[in-house]
Amino acid sequence: MESSTAVKSLAALAQETRLDVYRLLVQQGPSGLAAGEISSQLDLAPATLSFHLKGLAHAGLIRARQDGRFIFYAADFAAMNGLLEFLTENCCAADCGSCAPAAACAPVPRARKAGSAPRKRGVKS
Repeated sequence: MESSTAVKSLAALAQETRLDVYRLLVQQGPSGLAAGEISSQLDLAPATLSFHLKGLAHAGLIRARQDGRFIFYAADFAAMNGLLEFLTENCCAADCGSCAPAAACAPVPRARKAGSAPRKRGVKS
C-alpha cells in the first residue's frame, strides 16, 4: 500500500460517525448491511449516513451492492488488511521484538575468511 492510500483511509476513519459505521460493517462480515439498517442501528438520519458512506467508499474502505431496491454496504476486508499490514510492516523491527516479522530480524550472513571457524555469539576471540 502506498502512503497516500493509507493517509486517505486513515483520514476517512478519523471522524467518529464514519468510524462507528465502519466498525459496524466490520462486525457484520462480508454480507454487510442495508443502508436503512445501518441508519437504524446507529440512529443516523439518511442524509447524514449517505454523506459518511460516501467518504468511506471514496477511501476504498467499503463496497456497495444493490439487491433489489436495497443497497447493502460491506467493509472491504482486503483494504482493511492492507492498511493494517502497512501500519505494522516494520513493527518492532528495531529491537526484533516478538511482534516483528521474521524477515526483519533474520541475521545477515557475513562472508568468512577461508579456513576460519564461525564465531559463537557472546564469545570474544
